[in-house]
Amino acid sequence: MTPFKSISSKLIPIDVINIDTDQIIPKQFLKLVQKTGYDKFLFYDWRFDKDGNPKREFVLNNPSYRDRTILLVRENFGSGSSREHAVWALRDFGIRAIVAPSFADIFYNNCFKNGVLPIIINHDHIEYLFNHAETVKINIDLTAQSIEFDSNIIHFEISESNKKMLMEGIDEIGMTFNFESYISDYEKTKSTYSLGVV
Repeated sequence: MTPFKSISSKLIPIDVINIDTDQIIPKQFLKLVQKTGYDKFLFYDWRFDKDGNPKREFVLNNPSYRDRTILLVRENFGSGSSREHAVWALRDFGIRAIVAPSFADIFYNNCFKNGVLPIIINHDHIEYLFNHAETVKINIDLTAQSIEFDSNIIHFEISESNKKMLMEGIDEIGMTFNFESYISDYEKTKSTYSLGVV
């Protein structure tokens, strides 16, 4: 995964509450064996009509939003089933961060495992961003755990382990490799005791 340090972007606003994972990536598109290639199915039922034609009114079909990397959403984003494919689709589309007042727990944790930063901020700031989504530019600094827009600087919470995964571009397995020498020493010790050697 690409390490995450800081990004600057205008917003992709989707002003809908309780967006679940089946809306983010419908179940019929969960057949790929790899973690990539899901971008074309992101929000499929909202992006395309029954004949596969793009719906011009949906934000992701607006060319002026295409290169933006920060998604702005409402409460309880990522609810429903625990499919990790939802985060894969967002990441493949180019989304690096999601700003919301709240997330579904499993989706929130899946983001960190797949190089996407979920940021929780209060409702007043969310409202401000939706009201200025056409023009406001967001600066996110993961090292400082801050999000800056206009004259606002907000600090967000993140666990040290999740921060480390994003900044190093690793998942939980990669985190385990950081302790490889300790694991190796433990296995040697265990092997020695099992042979009756002290």
